[in-house]
Amino acid sequence: MKWLLALVTTAVLGLLASFAWTLNEYANLMLTRILIVGLLAVTVALLTGVAGLPTLGQTAPYLVGAYTTAILIQHDVDLGILQLLAAAGTGALFALITAPLVVYARGVVVLMITLALGELTSTVAGRWKSLTHGTDGMVALAKVTPLPGLAELDTDSAVYLYTLVVVTVLVAAVLLALRSPAGALLRATRDDVRRMKASGHPVNGYLTVAYVVAGALAGVAGALLVTVNSYVSPSDGAFDVAALILLAVVIGGATSMVGALVGAGLVVATRDWLAEAGHAPLLLGILFIACVYLLPNGLLGDRAALSFLTRLGRRRPAAPPPIPAQRAPIDETTTGAAR
Repeated sequence: MKWLLALVTTAVLGLLASFAWTLNEYANLMLTRILIVGLLAVTVALLTGVAGLPTLGQTAPYLVGAYTTAILIQHDVDLGILQLLAAAGTGALFALITAPLVVYARGVVVLMITLALGELTSTVAGRWKSLTHGTDGMVALAKVTPLPGLAELDTDSAVYLYTLVVVTVLVAAVLLALRSPAGALLRATRDDVRRMKASGHPVNGYLTVAYVVAGALAGVAGALLVTVNSYVSPSDGAFDVAALILLAVVIGGATSMVGALVGAGLVVATRDWLAEAGHAPLLLGILFIACVYLLPNGLLGDRAALSFLTRLGRRRPAAPPPIPAQRAPIDETTTGAAR
């Protein structure tokens, strides 16, 4: 099963990389935006589906990371790795500061607190004109160099490949972490907080770590946003963006990181490719209702779409040996009479 999954993953990544040369610049730009939305959706799936912290506030560290990158570019820091590290650091710091407000709450209260944090961050960005230029946004036109010695990202295809590499590495790291004991502890916390506390586990510590990691990943997504758009404004962290990300997670499957990426692709494609002017909300609503009724756990939340890979990778158990036929008991009375 492992070799088959590795083969499929390699083929998918190879196909995605080939789009940089086979598709036009506009298509590459749209795929890049799907990857960014997908990375942000992964952070929501990590908190909502794995840690049990339903969130509408991941746009807050996303916005913090984006503004951090824009400020660095305006100060002539165009090295991609430094931008990503700085955005991850500020996103993680924001999450660490706000963690006490989130991890000690449960259920719908978490949803409302995170929504308030997202809206508050967007409002502050719109009014702190001396730092963020207010609602006019910040322009960051410098071309990014991923690593020292590499060429600048001067085309949409190059930006797409850069984003694909970054998102692939980060999502792979998340998947590996969730397969470790840390992932099992998070799932156990989600399933029964009281039992985990009674067993002596520092539940709030586990949730804080997950929340900070998700904040760092969201900050990286914000850095990639500035790399693509060369611009950031408070509207990039507005409520409609948060709702779009949560919709992608619900469609793809709240417990699946890959499902979050697939859901992001469907949502962005529906909004930007398939929808005519003014029809995007209608089509997104139809897509959401269809998934809720037809696939309550999401496209990949219950692994339905991958079940055939599991069946191919498993050996069919050998058939049990046939049960020997039992001989009919001998009636001693009949036997004696016959004699």
